[in-house]
Amino acid sequence: MQVNRTTLVAVSAIAVVSMAVLSGCTGSQPVPTPSYTPTYVPPPATSIAPLRGTTVPADTLLNPALAAKVDNHEEARPQYGLGHADIVFEELVEGGLTRYVAFWQSDIPAQIGPVRSIRPMDPDIITPFGGIVAYSGGQQRFVEMMIDTPILNIIDGSDAAEGLLYRTSDKDGPHNVGVAAQTIISQHMDLGRAPQMFAYSSSVATSSAMRDGSPGSSINVTFSDERYPTWTFDSAANGYLRYQEGSVADMTDEGGQITATNVVVMTVGIDWQYGPVPRTIMVDSGEAWVSTGGKTIHGTWVKDSREARIRLSDDFGVGIRLAPGNTWIEMPPRDGGSVVVNP
Repeated sequence: MQVNRTTLVAVSAIAVVSMAVLSGCTGSQPVPTPSYTPTYVPPPATSIAPLRGTTVPADTLLNPALAAKVDNHEEARPQYGLGHADIVFEELVEGGLTRYVAFWQSDIPAQIGPVRSIRPMDPDIITPFGGIVAYSGGQQRFVEMMIDTPILNIIDGSDAAEGLLYRTSDKDGPHNVGVAAQTIISQHMDLGRAPQMFAYSSSVATSSAMRDGSPGSSINVTFSDERYPTWTFDSAANGYLRYQEGSVADMTDEGGQITATNVVVMTVGIDWQYGPVPRTIMVDSGEAWVSTGGKTIHGTWVKDSREARIRLSDDFGVGIRLAPGNTWIEMPPRDGGSVVVNP
């Protein structure tokens, strides 16, 4: 049979097209892109310890601050739990002696003290912190000043102090009133978290004193002929070791020496309207020295009202940042007291 050439060409063309179509249908398929599973795990949320500036897990340290009027008589030493305090103020009292207003919030020991009586400047110191204050009593007018604040007062001998303030057996009276600190805090969590008092840097190295200060290996503070503490920088501790009356190591009840990350010295005026009882003038301003990491920066302190926090600024008006850690605040009288920073 004779095949028409035109027909053969057409059939061949159809076959070629069909093969091309089939080739397109049966070729390799595109490889699907694999799905991405992230492996990054966000770090736990954090917050700042309000009275230390240290980084802590979020939703912790929700408790109020506990303040106490702590004895500094020789027979009261070593004090209970003082090495755990976040912030400690040293103030002049009668006879040239000093006492402490100490605050615990981030590290509450079972027992603190010994506590003594309240003084007229204490409401101005304690009020901005909120929370609770424990003390042994005092002149009625001074007690009324303290009660006339938003602070919860726990006074030895009162109903509120039952089972919480007590006499200890290792010291003689009146230097033996202990405070059940952990129990007090557990009973008053409803008072809320303590507010932050000072500005903090992220580390010792980034604190204002370390960045802009001058070398200061020791700080000598004179309140009177009876009280003149010294702070000496210790590189191993990365803090300042405290000595009473120039040379006696100031020890904790746990056997270590009292150490501070930050030492703040504020010269203050003294009001003598209460006779032999000096009242440190807190709603005021004055010179300040802030020491951290072996360096000291000079500046000013200001407190505008009883409720206001203390503001620390350098000589150019820039706010001073403390290093994360505990802070001791020395308040020698500007008339009759002194501060010497040794390079």
